[in-house]
Amino acid sequence: MPVIMTSVFSAIIIFITVFSMIKVLSIAYKRKEISMSKYRVYATSFIVAGILVAAILPFGYQKIYEMIL
Repeated sequence: MPVIMTSVFSAIIIFITVFSMIKVLSIAYKRKEISMSKYRVYATSFIVAGILVAAILPFGYQKIYEMIL
């Protein structure tokens, strides 16, 4: 149970961070500081990285809890 709760809250923090980074990219695109292709590449990479990290978290937390207990 603690692994699930820790993973869920960490995933929420990761997704909030990814959402914020996409908002920053959107502002940069509207100001013509980055091109549409860079916007797409960066947004996609942030989303994929966030999903990968959130998917790997439970395994890492499980190892940590096993070492502690």
